[in-house]
Amino acid sequence: MTKAFRGVFTVMITPTNADGSVSLDGVRAFTDWQIREGIQGLIPLGSTGEFLSLSDQEWEGVARAVIETAAGRVPVLIGTGAEDTREVIRRSRRAEALGADGVMVIPPFYSTPTEDELVEHYRAIAGAIGIPVMVYNNPATTNVDMGPELLARIARIPGCDYVKESTMDVTRVRDIIRLAGDDMTVFGGIMGFESFVMGAQGWVAVASNVAPAAMVEIFDRTMAGDYDTAREIYLRHVPLIQAVGGQYYVAGSKAILRHMGFDAGEPLPPRLPLPAARDAAMKEIVAALGLRFTQ
Repeated sequence: MTKAFRGVFTVMITPTNADGSVSLDGVRAFTDWQIREGIQGLIPLGSTGEFLSLSDQEWEGVARAVIETAAGRVPVLIGTGAEDTREVIRRSRRAEALGADGVMVIPPFYSTPTEDELVEHYRAIAGAIGIPVMVYNNPATTNVDMGPELLARIARIPGCDYVKESTMDVTRVRDIIRLAGDDMTVFGGIMGFESFVMGAQGWVAVASNVAPAAMVEIFDRTMAGDYDTAREIYLRHVPLIQAVGGQYYVAGSKAILRHMGFDAGEPLPPRLPLPAARDAAMKEIVAALGLRFTQ
């Protein structure tokens, strides 16, 4: 592996202005806050970052702002997913040129490729860059489910060193580790604590957008063998984790940040702001956990 990634990596929201444009000042402030709170890695321009709603110029602006603000303090992986393999390669090469430590690549999400096509998709991407690829399995949003056997095939491709496993089935973590061995490091995508217990070495988390320190403590305590404390912290934060799950992961994260004192803007179309009742519930979660955004 080119570089070892481990720990909780925030799959970042993209702050926006009132007119819907990207707020690069907001991106920089949010990046710096995440690092000061102890986050162990950052992944802008994933699903939570609304990458499909951004222009090429906005995409590059966000990537550059996060990489430059992080300034090597934590690893930065850039989401470079697209439907066309050639476009993924173009974006991945650009991310590498900007100084990214790796890329996260969701599979083609409309064409429903065969397993052989997926293997060749990732082979072409990994062969075009000199930084690691994190494969992103999220069948709930992509119409593509890369099971452990397929991921073990992809793991044999040099450079495809990581996977974000985003299903509710933590036995997949076990089976990826069993089948891929040292060729692929597993990060949980939805299930954090449970994935750590099964052997995952990290978590690409939505909830760490709003509670980075707590999510990192869950990981660190589990890795240190302090399962009871890790479980206690995890259970206390389950309502938060669930609140930013499902279809409201973008709107919910941005609403919670607003209640914490950081204006992340509204989600981009076609997403809508949260309904009033759900927004009020987010405010209650913020109050219950004492969440604050500090400049």
